Amino acid sequence: MNEDALNTSLRKFLKEVGVTSQREIEKTVREAIADGRLNGSETLSAKVVLTIDKVGLTHTIDGMVNLQ
Repeated sequence: MNEDALNTSLRKFLKEVGVTSQREIEKTVREAIADGRLNGSETLSAKVVLTIDKVGLTHTIDGMVNLQ
């Protein structure tokens, strides 16, 4: 295994996950505020589940998203 290739590939993947996840969360929260499902002052619980089936990895990250 090439450690540099693994590291570079992982960084690229995680950057894409971070950028696209943030974009989707912001879009969805704005829509929820616009249609009245949220008032804009909530704290939202969030969960990310990372899986790599071939190696049997399942990793869950729980967190909070504060709107105010």
